[in-house]
Amino acid sequence: MCSPEEAALLRLEEVFSATLARINSFVLQPLLEAAPEPSDPWGRECLQLLQQLHRSSQQLWEVTEESLHSLQERLRHPDSISLESLLLLHSADHVLQVHLEYIESYTSCVAVQAFQKAVKRRSEYWQGQRKALQQFLSGMSSEGSVGTALVQALRQPLTHHVQHCMLLLLSLRDAVGESHPTRELLVHAATVFGNLQSFMRQELDQAMATQALWHTLSSRLRDVLCTPAHRLLQDSQDIPVTVTPLRAERVLLFDDALVLLQGHSVHTFDLKLVWVEPGQDGCMFHLLTPEEEFSLCSKDPQGRVAWQWKVTQAVCQTLRGKKDFPVLGAGLEPSEPPICRCGAYTFRAEGRFSQATYEGEWYGGRPHGKGTLKWPDGRNHVGDFCQGLEHGFGIRLVPQASEDKFDCYKCHWREGSMCGYGICEYSTSEVYKGYFQEGLRHGFGVLESTPQTPQPCRYTGHWERGQRSGYGVQDDGDRGERYIGMWQADQRHGRGVVVTQAGVCYQGTFQADKMVGPGILLSEDDSLYEGTFTRDLTFVGKGKVTFPNGFTLEGSFGSGAGRGLHTQGVLDTAALPPDPGSTRKRQLGLGVFPVESRWQGVYGPFQDFVQAGCPGDLQEALLGFHVQSSRELRKSQEYLCCERTHPEDHAGRMEDILEELLQHRAPEALQQCLRKALSNSLHPLGKLLRTLMLTFQATYSGIGANKHLQGLAQEEVKQHAQELWAAYRWQPRCPSLWFAGVCCRLPYSARARPQRKIKMQRQGTCRCTD
Repeated sequence: MCSPEEAALLRLEEVFSATLARINSFVLQPLLEAAPEPSDPWGRECLQLLQQLHRSSQQLWEVTEESLHSLQERLRHPDSISLESLLLLHSADHVLQVHLEYIESYTSCVAVQAFQKAVKRRSEYWQGQRKALQQFLSGMSSEGSVGTALVQALRQPLTHHVQHCMLLLLSLRDAVGESHPTRELLVHAATVFGNLQSFMRQELDQAMATQALWHTLSSRLRDVLCTPAHRLLQDSQDIPVTVTPLRAERVLLFDDALVLLQGHSVHTFDLKLVWVEPGQDGCMFHLLTPEEEFSLCSKDPQGRVAWQWKVTQAVCQTLRGKKDFPVLGAGLEPSEPPICRCGAYTFRAEGRFSQATYEGEWYGGRPHGKGTLKWPDGRNHVGDFCQGLEHGFGIRLVPQASEDKFDCYKCHWREGSMCGYGICEYSTSEVYKGYFQEGLRHGFGVLESTPQTPQPCRYTGHWERGQRSGYGVQDDGDRGERYIGMWQADQRHGRGVVVTQAGVCYQGTFQADKMVGPGILLSEDDSLYEGTFTRDLTFVGKGKVTFPNGFTLEGSFGSGAGRGLHTQGVLDTAALPPDPGSTRKRQLGLGVFPVESRWQGVYGPFQDFVQAGCPGDLQEALLGFHVQSSRELRKSQEYLCCERTHPEDHAGRMEDILEELLQHRAPEALQQCLRKALSNSLHPLGKLLRTLMLTFQATYSGIGANKHLQGLAQEEVKQHAQELWAAYRWQPRCPSLWFAGVCCRLPYSARARPQRKIKMQRQGTCRCTD
C-alpha cells in the first residue's frame, strides 16, 4: 500500500506540471514574441535572458514530468516498485540542480527588470491579459502593474511547490519509521528542499533589492552597473559607512564587486582581489586592493560587523566561483578568504605597470609568487614577484621596431630591477651573459656578437653601471686584434696590452680609447721597440729598437708619403748577441695588472654566496646558470620559457659525493671530493671554475696564445689555484658549500624532474625531504 503522503506528492507534481505548462503558453511564449528594436542593445540582452528562462522552465517541466511518472508507477505497482524508485529520492541532487538553474534565470530577469521592459513593447496585449494572469496569483489584487504581476506569476507557483514538497517529504520520513531502508534518502531529499527554500528566498530578496537599486541611480550610473550577474548584498544607504582616505557618497556591495560612487564617477573593485583586514577600533576595517588601500568606517560596531562579515563572505563566495548554498556563508570552508590567491588585473595608475595586465599569484593585494605581466606595447615579463615587484628569476621580452624582433632578458631581479646574474639576447644578435645591478650591466660579464654582424666583437670583463669599466678583454674582429687591460666609461683607459693576428703585441697607456705616450712593442721575431707609435704600428717620435741580434737603433722616427719609415738616430752594432733566455723573458703585462684584482668580478659573487651561508635561493643569482640558445624561438611565446641547468648534469651524480664526504674526513678523501666538486657544473665550486676557464680562454686562446703573454698567463693560473684552495679551506666553516648544488633548491627545470630524496642529518647541512 502507498502512503497518503505519496498520493499527496503525486497531486502536487500534477498541479505543478500543469502550472508550468500554462506559464509557458500564457507568459513565456508571448514574452519571447516581443522582438526588440535593432538599435536597442538592452532589449536584445533582456530577450536573451527571457530565452534562457524559457529553456530553464522547459527543463524544470521535464524533470517534474519524470518525477510525476515515477510517482504514478509507484502508486500503480506498490508491491513491485519500491519507494526509493521515486525521482525525488534517488535523484534529489539532479532535481536540485534543475531548480537552481531556473531560479538563476528567473532572478536575473527580475534584477534587470526584463519582464517590465518586455511588457512595454507589447503593452496593449498585456493589458488584455490581466485576468489570465490572475490564475497564477492567489491572494493578490489585479490592480498592480502588469510587470509586477508577471514577476509574481512566475514566483508564486515555484515557492508554493518547493514549500509543500519539503513538508510532504518530512511527513513521509516520519511515516516510514526509523528502520525503513529509504529513510536516509527521505532525510536527504527533505534537507535538499529545505535548503532550496532558504536559497530561493535569499536569491529572490537579493534580486528585488537589486531591481530597486536601479531606480535610485542616474541613468549614467545605471548603464555602467546594471548587469544580469550583479546582485546587491549591502547598500550604505541602509547601513551607513564612510570611506577613508578615498571619497565616496555611496558604497555598494555586490556579490562580485565593491563599488564606490562619487558624483558620476564609479570605482569598482573585483572581489577576487580584495583583502579584508581588521581595524584598530570597533567601527572600522581595512580593505586592500591592487592599487588602493582604504577603510570603511561605520557609526557603531554593529554596522562594522555587518559590513565586514558580508564583504568577507562575498569575497569567499567569489573565490569559490559559485554561490554559497543554501545561504551566504552557510557553514562553508574556509570561512575566511585566503591571503594567497591567483587572479588577473590591469593596472591603471601611473607607474611602471601602467596599462599592464598581471596574471598570477597574489598576496595581500600585491603580485607575489609566479606571474605574468603583459603591456599593450608588446612587452612581456614572466617570473617571480615579491610584494608587488619583480623579484627572483624572470624573463622579459621587449619588442623592437623590426617586426618579430625582441630583446630577451633572462635574469634575476631584485625589487623591480635586474640584479644578479642574467643572460640577455638582443635583437641586434648580441648576447650578454653576466651580472646586473639596478637594471644595468654591473660586475663581470661577457658581451658577444655573431660573426655575421657588421662589427663583430667580444668583450669579457668588468662593467660599471652599464659601461665597460675596470679590467677586461675585447676581441675586435674587424681589426683582428685583442685588447687586454683597463677600461673606463666604455673606452680603453689606463694600462693595456694589444695582441694582433700577425703576432705583434704592444703595451701602453690608453686614454679615451687612444694610446697616449710611449709604449712597448714586441714583434713575432722578438724585435723590441720602446717609444711612441700609432695604432697602425708606425713608429713616430723618439724611440729605441732592439733587434733580435742585439743591435739597437735609438733616435727619432717618422714616415711620409713615398718615403716609408725613416729615422735619424744612432745604430749600435757593438752589443754582444743577446742571451736566448733574455728574449723569452720579454713579457708584457707583468706588474701592470695586479693579478689579485684582475677578476674580482668573478670571485666576488662566489665569496658573497659563501659568506651568506650558501643559500640555495641565491645560487643562480650569484653564481649564474646555463640555458640553451633560444634564437629559434624569437617568433614564439615559447621564448618565455627557459631551462636553467647544464644539459649533461643532474643532481643524482652528486649523491655518491655526499655519501663519501660523510664517511671519510681524511685530507685525501676531501681532495677527492674537491676534484668531483670542480668537475660538476651544478656545484658552486664547479661553476666558479668554469667561469675562470672562460676568462682564461678569452684572454689566452686564439691570438692570445702569444709567447710574450706567457708570464701573464702563468701568474693568473697560480692565482686561480690559490683562490680555489682558499675556497677549499673554507669548507669546514661552510659545510653546506658541498651540498649547495644538490639541495632541494635546485634550478627550476632540475626541480621538475623526478629525484631521489636526499636527507642530510649532519649539523649545519641541508635537510632536503622533497
